[in-house]
Amino acid sequence: MRIENRWFERRRIDDDITLIWEPYVDPLIRCNIWHVRGRDRDMLIDTGLGIASLRNASQDIFVKRLMAVATHTHFDHIGGMHEFDERVVHESEAAIMTDGSSPMMLRACDFSKAELNELSDLGYPVERDELITAVPEAAFDIAAHTTKPAPSTWSVREGDRIDLGNRNFEVMHLPGHSPGSIGLWEKATGTLFSGDAVYDGALLTNFPGANLDDYVHTMQRLRELPVRVVHGGHENSFGRERLREIADEYLRTWEQAGTTSVDRLPR
Repeated sequence: MRIENRWFERRRIDDDITLIWEPYVDPLIRCNIWHVRGRDRDMLIDTGLGIASLRNASQDIFVKRLMAVATHTHFDHIGGMHEFDERVVHESEAAIMTDGSSPMMLRACDFSKAELNELSDLGYPVERDELITAVPEAAFDIAAHTTKPAPSTWSVREGDRIDLGNRNFEVMHLPGHSPGSIGLWEKATGTLFSGDAVYDGALLTNFPGANLDDYVHTMQRLRELPVRVVHGGHENSFGRERLREIADEYLRTWEQAGTTSVDRLPR
């Protein structure tokens, strides 16, 4: 596998928000990493796989006091959390970050045949033996890579606020995708960082910790939120009309299915 020294790419969204991503990672497990610049401190939302150092790669924009927020604790979102001194996660998933050592699912063999078939049906085909197309250094061992312990310094709950000085975000508890999934809502600008509670792609709900009853409530809540823009945990950002379309589609699908049972799929 080829070696790529530049592991991260980025794009400036506006004066305050920068999107960072890992281009050599399959879209299935390539999460959006959001850097939000504030007057008094900055916020980092999710941290990717931890395959290469996010802090070192972004030191030119990580110049202020920085709070790293995990929208949930699936491996593709918390791989780099250990690199940051201030770590935020919902209280119901704080123990997962403290424990660390969660295995990464970076290879096709980490999935069952049934899981691979379902992923393909949902538009996320796993077409290679590995879900990364490069490594940052020759010594990287794809089979041995795990998350590292990253105990939270603030275990948040619904209604808590993250104040950046000139920007203020409310923590929304949005369970369904995982018990402690959260969104970060800035009412003043209509901006929502939604994690994997909603994004513009196939939502994966069949895995441990997912709960469709909770997800229905979350979708109903998100549908009525007066958003201007949603920055999700995966895929492209979108507006209020698209949010309502996504919510309506899933609420209709889940109602027609008439089931709340879940099996296992990683995301």
